[in-house]
Amino acid sequence: MKPSAFEYYKPSTIEEALDLMHQYGSEAKILAGGQSLVPAMNFRLADPSILIDINFLNDLSYINEHRKHGLLIGAMTRHVQVEKSSIVAEKCPLLHETMPYIAHPQIRNRGTIGGSIVHADPAAELPAIMLALDAKLRLRSKDNERWVEIADFFTGMFGTAMTENEILVEVAIPHKPKRYGFAFDEVSRRHGDYAMAGVAVSLRVDRKGRCEQGKIVFFSVGDAPVLANNASKLLEKEQLSDELLENVANVASEQDIEPGSDIHASAKYRRHLAKVLTKKTLKRAFDRAQM
Repeated sequence: MKPSAFEYYKPSTIEEALDLMHQYGSEAKILAGGQSLVPAMNFRLADPSILIDINFLNDLSYINEHRKHGLLIGAMTRHVQVEKSSIVAEKCPLLHETMPYIAHPQIRNRGTIGGSIVHADPAAELPAIMLALDAKLRLRSKDNERWVEIADFFTGMFGTAMTENEILVEVAIPHKPKRYGFAFDEVSRRHGDYAMAGVAVSLRVDRKGRCEQGKIVFFSVGDAPVLANNASKLLEKEQLSDELLENVANVASEQDIEPGSDIHASAKYRRHLAKVLTKKTLKRAFDRAQM
């Protein structure tokens, strides 16, 4: 199939793009990498009458370190740029570890950080990673700018807290703390396919190896990335042990998620994957935090 007819705009500045969004609102869609939007338009799952192409806004493509705000990534930064960035590898190793899992090289060459986050696919890696990292998102409209905590951004299946005339322009990831541990893993039928289940762990420990704060975040097990609140609380003031891994994995897979069944995996199998992945990633994160 082919998309319905639409008007095409190619703004040369962010201000021009914001003016167009203000003018057309819900009629318009932003075209960033296009790796999700264009297929959806071809199948007429998305049917915008206005397409605003921001691929020429080079000011939104960057990776910078900021003394106060941490790692700043422009919304139009391509996945491949993040994947190959030495700054990301040093300052945000969880993100660096995750990038090769995202789709295939051809997709990563075009896909953008902002596009993936805004698309809010519950099976996508980046929304979950950003939740594990406590990221903040800078949104702009014609008359306003605001920061949104990532925990408040995802509202459900492909849903976000953005208003119809806003554009995501920047992602801020806080500085990693001392004695920081992280890990990522997923299970898919083939590398590059959407995961049947995946998990990201981010934690810090004290000098004695006890967890001071930890986050376990799942994807592809609900309508949005899922923070395993109950399981994460069990980590507080605890050292790594087989008993801890078992308890946390049981709570995470049985209490914190409500996976559904589809053609890719049953709910029961997704719970099993969540348990296995939690134990693997949690152990790796603890080990890394104490290196």
